Amino acid sequence: MTRRVPDLPEALVRKHLQEVLDTCRESNTRPSVLMLAHRLDLTNTTFRRRYPEIAREIADQRAAPSALRSGPTEHDRLVARNAKLRRHNRVLTSQLALAVAQIQHLALRNERLQEELKEASNVTNINSRRLSR
Repeated sequence: MTRRVPDLPEALVRKHLQEVLDTCRESNTRPSVLMLAHRLDLTNTTFRRRYPEIAREIADQRAAPSALRSGPTEHDRLVARNAKLRRHNRVLTSQLALAVAQIQHLALRNERLQEELKEASNVTNINSRRLSR
């Protein structure tokens, strides 16, 4: 059973179209009918059937060569920042693993030294016994 979707005013659809176009311009991507239909909670087919002119406008936008903006977009900056944070995280993770290994080594060495100290404290010095007689 299909659900009945009310007709949306064309002004509202065009408003959402403009928002999609602005978002696509900022992220340097191409708009799609599916993107707009999803935003309006419609299926792709329903959108194309009810708003064929707008669907054609979007198709024309997609077909037109995109004028690349000079410099990185906000999306590009975020992707670069994410990559930098991931690299920094990998470095910190490896440093943490090295610190853990060092602490384990020091703990084992400390235990070994304490055992040696116990063994050394059980030894009686022969010279000190002779002096006390």
